[in-house]
Amino acid sequence: MSGRLVQRPGPAASAVFTGARLLDPIAGINEVADLVVRDGVIGGDPDGLERVDAAGMVIVPGFVDPHVHLRTPGREDLEDLASGSRAGASGGYVAIAAMPNTQPPVDDAEDLTRLLELAERDAVIPVGMICAITKGQEGQQLTDAAELARIGAVALSDDGVPVGDAAVFRRALQYQHLAGLVLVLHEEDRALSGTGAMHEGAVSARLGVSGIPAVSEAVAVGRDVLLARYESGRIHICHVSARETVDEVRRGKQLGVAVTAEVSPHHLLLIDEDVESLDAATRKMNPPLRGRDDREALIEALLDGTIDCVATDHAPHGASEKEQPFEEAPFGVTGLETAFAALYTELVLTGRVSLEVLVRRMSGDAARVIDLPEPTLAEGAPANLAVIDLEATWTVGADGFVSKSGNSAFLGRELTGRVQATIAGGQWAWRN
Repeated sequence: MSGRLVQRPGPAASAVFTGARLLDPIAGINEVADLVVRDGVIGGDPDGLERVDAAGMVIVPGFVDPHVHLRTPGREDLEDLASGSRAGASGGYVAIAAMPNTQPPVDDAEDLTRLLELAERDAVIPVGMICAITKGQEGQQLTDAAELARIGAVALSDDGVPVGDAAVFRRALQYQHLAGLVLVLHEEDRALSGTGAMHEGAVSARLGVSGIPAVSEAVAVGRDVLLARYESGRIHICHVSARETVDEVRRGKQLGVAVTAEVSPHHLLLIDEDVESLDAATRKMNPPLRGRDDREALIEALLDGTIDCVATDHAPHGASEKEQPFEEAPFGVTGLETAFAALYTELVLTGRVSLEVLVRRMSGDAARVIDLPEPTLAEGAPANLAVIDLEATWTVGADGFVSKSGNSAFLGRELTGRVQATIAGGQWAWRN
């Protein structure tokens, strides 16, 4: 079942992009050519349209993020639908899905309806709403999944916390057959992770910071994969961070379980040694930055498809919150504005990952995990695309942020590759 994507209505985009490299790995497009967008659709008569010089740039299907936090309702001081969707557009995103761990959590028809109305008023790119698996995200009483699906939820999740009770999770898998929505899972065994603030290992011991063992994630994933197999359910694993978790996901896929998984840019590029500064604004997230072997396992899993897609887990926080002592500060970093450039700089330019694979994992593959439409450059498709200057260099945070919050894991880093324009839902969403 496909949920609703909602954005602010606006005039349809029309333009001719001249001389660009067109790259759509799923559609098999890789050529230097002009691209016509007329009335929000790819293709058509170019006569009379604005001409945009895109020579030397690449045009790709726009990116999709199945895991963002827009802090609405309750913490609009940190992010709202307008600022979060603009941040996404600036990073080349043409659709994002908002998690329900808001204040209060999005767990009923009234909450969902109100958010969809806000998105239609404020969002510059299509936004989908993920609703809670359990009431109040308390892990006890299931939400009315069928009703939420009918109104337009794109998935269900208690993200931020796991569904700790196995019996409750099993019932959620059973009711999934009525609602048709994938269960998107934050995985940790809290009896193991406890009050940890960073990865448990030599670095945490040296710093004297309480640790979160990698096994706390893998144990939870192993349980949920087994239950999904037993109930013929479908699950998506959030922000995989550990080698052991990759093993559990791979085993589940080999057994025929309908399990997909995502990885965040910071887990692909940073490790626990980068936490030495104890800078909570840029280095504290959950799951935490793991070891070097974990990072290598994540990259290999992204390449071989064990991990299906990249998701930012965009999590805005205010400066005052993050200025607390490391163990007391909240988890989370932003990611929508930097994801492509960071991964392009550190993985593509170094030869670890091809541009084609990165685009797939950030676009069509990311859409597929929660049944969203896959962006494409194919003629006749709705225009959902990003125009990227692969030669442009920029320093993260030097000119501020589009997001209301600046807690980026890549703050101060010089990156290569910058989005120059985004068309989302057939409308101009960003022009740099």
